[in-house]
Amino acid sequence: MTAAPPRSVRPVGDRALLVECGSLQEVVDLHAALVSDPLDGQLDVLAAAETVLVRATGPAAVDRLARQVAEMPARGGGAKDDRLVTIDVVYDGEDLAEVARLTGLSAEGVVGAHTGQVWTAAFGGFAPGFAYLVGENHVLDVPRRTSPRTSVPAGSVALAGGFSAVYPRESPGGWQLIGRTGARMWDLGRPEPALVRPGNRVRYHAVREVVEAPAGAEAPTGVEAPADAEAPVGTDPPGGALTVVTPGLQSLVEDLGRPGYLDLGVCPSGALDRGAAVRANRLVGNDRGAAVIETLLGDLRLRARGDQVLAVTGARVPLAVLADNDAVVLRPPTDAPFALRDGQTLAVGNPTAGLRAYVAVRGGLDVTEVLGSRATDTMSGIGPPPLEAGATLAVLAPRPGAVVALPDPERDWPDGTVTVAVVPGPRQDWFTAESLRRLYAQAWTVTDQSNRVGLRLAGEPLARARAEELPSEGTVAGAVQIPASGLPVVFLADHPTAGGYPVIAVVRDADLDRLAQVRPGDEIRFAPVDPGRPAR
Repeated sequence: MTAAPPRSVRPVGDRALLVECGSLQEVVDLHAALVSDPLDGQLDVLAAAETVLVRATGPAAVDRLARQVAEMPARGGGAKDDRLVTIDVVYDGEDLAEVARLTGLSAEGVVGAHTGQVWTAAFGGFAPGFAYLVGENHVLDVPRRTSPRTSVPAGSVALAGGFSAVYPRESPGGWQLIGRTGARMWDLGRPEPALVRPGNRVRYHAVREVVEAPAGAEAPTGVEAPADAEAPVGTDPPGGALTVVTPGLQSLVEDLGRPGYLDLGVCPSGALDRGAAVRANRLVGNDRGAAVIETLLGDLRLRARGDQVLAVTGARVPLAVLADNDAVVLRPPTDAPFALRDGQTLAVGNPTAGLRAYVAVRGGLDVTEVLGSRATDTMSGIGPPPLEAGATLAVLAPRPGAVVALPDPERDWPDGTVTVAVVPGPRQDWFTAESLRRLYAQAWTVTDQSNRVGLRLAGEPLARARAEELPSEGTVAGAVQIPASGLPVVFLADHPTAGGYPVIAVVRDADLDRLAQVRPGDEIRFAPVDPGRPAR
C-alpha cells in the first residue's frame, strides 16, 4: 500500500503553522491526534473547515512541527468526548422561509430535517462557545446570507455551508437564522464553560417557547465594585489595595494571556505591549506574568490603601504623586520603581509618545483567574471588567526574597512612522503581484477605528488574484487580513480565533509590542523578511 502524500503546511508568522487537510474528517482526526498526544513545542491547536492551526512555542518549534504534522498518519476515531447534548429550539427564525426555498422543503420539512438527525461538533471557534456542527446528511446545506447582519441575537440557531450552530452571544453574523434557544452555550459559572465541545453530539428538539437555562454561579472577578464610600481601613487585604479614582479612557487588568483555549473560541488575549508589562513587573520585583493595569491615553488616577511600590512603563507619560489636598509630592520617572504611601494618589497624564502605559504594583493585583489568566479580553468579555471610578483592586503580598530592580534606560520612540518585520502569510498567493508590491511600498495610516482587536489601516487598496470565498481558518495576533475593502486589518491580542479573509502577511512576534503603541494618524510600513532568519 502506498503512503499518503505529505500534507501541505503553510507558516503563519514565526510561531504558528496552518495544516491543509483533504477532508473535514481528516481535520477532525488530525486535531484529535494533536490534542490527545501533543507534540514537543506545541502550544495550542484549532480545527477549522479544511485546516488545522498549530501554535508553537517559537520559530524552531514551528520548523520541527511542520515536518512532523506533514507526515503524520491519519488516525480515525476523531475526538473522544462524544456525549449527547439536547438543545430545545423554537423554530421561528427570520430566514426559515429562505432556507425552505433554498432546500426545496417546506418550513416544516426544514424543522424535521434539523431535528431528525444527530449533529456532531467538528470544531469550535469564532467566539467562546460557538461550535460548528456537522449533520448526518446534506439536506440542509445552504450558503451564507449575501449581506451579513450587523447584530445576531444570542441564542440564534443557524445554518451555513453545511454546518449548524448556536450563536452564544450577540454578534455580527452572516448565517441563515432558523430558530432560537435559551440554552447557555457559554457560561463561566460552570466547571466546563462551553456547553458543546469538539466531538460532542447534538440533538435539536422543537419546542413552542424558549425556557432560559439557569446560569451557573457568577464567575468572580476580584475587582471590588464601586461603592459610595470606601471600606474601613481594617477591611483592607493583607497587601493593601489600589482604588481607582478616575479610570481614563480605558483601563484594563492584563497579564500575559491565556493560551490553550482556541478550541473554545477563546484567544490568548493579554497585554498588547508584553515587553512593557514584563518590565513593569520586573521593576517592582514581581513574577513576569503578574497582573498589571493597562491604561489608554492617560488620565488614570489610583489611590493607595497601605504603602505600595509601583512602576509605570510603556508609553512616555508624565507621573505625579499627590497628597490628600492634590499637592504634588513627587514626580517619579517612568521605567523606575517608586513609593506610593497610604492615602497618596498616582496621577498618570496623557502620553507624549506611545499610546498605552502599564502600571505594576509590588506583589501584583489580586484578581480572580478565569481560564488560568487574569487578562481582560475585550472581544469575548472574559476576565475582569474595564475599571471604573471607585473600583478597588486588592494587592497580593510580595513573593519572598523579591527585590525591586534598577531603572531601565529611556526608550527610543519613532517619529510617527513604525516599521515592522513581516513574513509571508498563508494566503499570500491569493493576491496579485502588484498588490504584494504595494503592501510593502506604501506607508499605511492607522485609523481611529483601531482597538485591542486589531489595527485598521488606510491606504491604496490591495486587489486579490482569487475571488472565491475562503473557508474560515485559524489565525493569530499579527495576521494581516485583507477584507473585501482591500484595506489591511492587523490582528492584535483580542482577535477572533478564526477568520474568513485571506492573510497576506504576518507580523513577526518580536515586533508585535510596537503595534501596541501606535496612534491613530501614525504610519506603518511592512518590511518583508525571510521566515528563517532574524529580523534586523
